[in-house]
Amino acid sequence: MEKIKIQNRPFGPFPTMLVGADVNGKPNYVTVGACGVVSLKPMLYISLKSTHYTTAGVKENGYFSVNIPPADLVEQTDYCGMVSGKRIDKSNVFVPFYDELGKAPMIKECTMNFLCKVVQVIPIDDFEMFLGEIVAVYVNEKCLTEGKPDPLKINPMIMMGASYYDLNQLLGNAFKAGLKISEGK
Repeated sequence: MEKIKIQNRPFGPFPTMLVGADVNGKPNYVTVGACGVVSLKPMLYISLKSTHYTTAGVKENGYFSVNIPPADLVEQTDYCGMVSGKRIDKSNVFVPFYDELGKAPMIKECTMNFLCKVVQVIPIDDFEMFLGEIVAVYVNEKCLTEGKPDPLKINPMIMMGASYYDLNQLLGNAFKAGLKISEGK
């Protein structure tokens, strides 16, 4: 198969997340694809444009939530990425909930939620990358299989280019699927 060189930009696939923060005393959410695992420690990163309304709330409170919307929330998720909380109140798009810390709104309709405490901020061009220690994780009970989060039940959205996709099937298990290759050598 021949490779074709294309434009230098991140096309994805990226997980689609809703980042939540209280801004001026109200829940606000922004859709992001720039979110991920930092290491094997309980740490996530999010990258937000410095001018985003949510960015001000993360800085003000020192906490943010990362919410995994299931595929059936594609319209609400996209809406939160299309409009700014500076002009439109997004506090009623979802039902917020807080844990005992009360530091950042999480979204009840999302199948999985992470509450993170900011431990470092890294400015990058006109964005700010927030490294957040995971201080709490919530998952819908129906999305567990044998007590563990089940990705097919969580049904996260993936963003690639300007489109959203969902998961369809299990392809294999980490550190097991590759055994066929190592056993054949």
